[in-house]
Amino acid sequence: MGHFAIGVILPGVGVQRRDGLTLWEAARHLEQAGLDGAWHGDHLAIGGPTLDAPVALATAAAATTRITIGTSVFVPAIRPLAWAAKQIASLQYVSAGRLVLGVGSGGGPEQWAAAGVPYEERGPRTDTALELLPHLLSGKPTHLTPAHGPVVELAPAVELPPVWVGNASSVAIRRAARLGDGWFPSLISPEEVATGRTRLAELASGHGRRTPIIAIGGTSALGTGDGLPTREEIAAGISGAYGRPLDEVLDIPLTGSPEQAAERLAAYRDAGASHAVIGIAGGDWRTQVDALAQTRALLH
Repeated sequence: MGHFAIGVILPGVGVQRRDGLTLWEAARHLEQAGLDGAWHGDHLAIGGPTLDAPVALATAAAATTRITIGTSVFVPAIRPLAWAAKQIASLQYVSAGRLVLGVGSGGGPEQWAAAGVPYEERGPRTDTALELLPHLLSGKPTHLTPAHGPVVELAPAVELPPVWVGNASSVAIRRAARLGDGWFPSLISPEEVATGRTRLAELASGHGRRTPIIAIGGTSALGTGDGLPTREEIAAGISGAYGRPLDEVLDIPLTGSPEQAAERLAAYRDAGASHAVIGIAGGDWRTQVDALAQTRALLH
């Protein structure tokens, strides 16, 4: 069987408090369990407690030596571009080159308003960021727009991390084919992965590029016992949050035993994915990580 990597979203503030767990301890536990990456989302103002993604991931980098440090996903367009590049370069530097840069343009209009950035500019600003980040991170003098604007020269120079373009939309697939090293859709079926991969390969070939890798974002609550959400409950939450029919998302949550989760992830691997980044939907965080480590071992 081919390699299949599993990373896990680091616990949020509420889970840290509930489980008596620091980010340092969580990242260390992930690495010692044998998983492949520690990941963190990027949220400015969502009505609940969230940490700044670069700060959280710098903590994870300091606690580990082997695993990937990943953004799921970083939103460069909501920041001044030079500042976004500086944050990315700093994470790449302090992690000794272990960063994977998941990139998106999401978040509701309220977050963009809080940042003082027009919501309708998110697409073009994201494209500009992806076009200019290789130059900025390499330390080259770079205009902040492709044709004009102030020139910025950042140091220290770092190697551009792999860039995974988030979202399952056709826009994201086109962006990944043209500018990304990976396509990073979340909460989609293996069948949607296979269809997207075909389109991704066609578009990448048209740009004279290799087909980007595919990483899927998922959610899990493995095992049995009181307090664990059911697959139906998790799916209902996905349906309500994203306005998708319940029957369309019912099979997306990973539940049951590690063997059942491995079987489900194998379907994604067969469809063309090589990585999964999993958010834990319930249960003790450390116990869930250990169950995902068992799942990984079964896949290998």
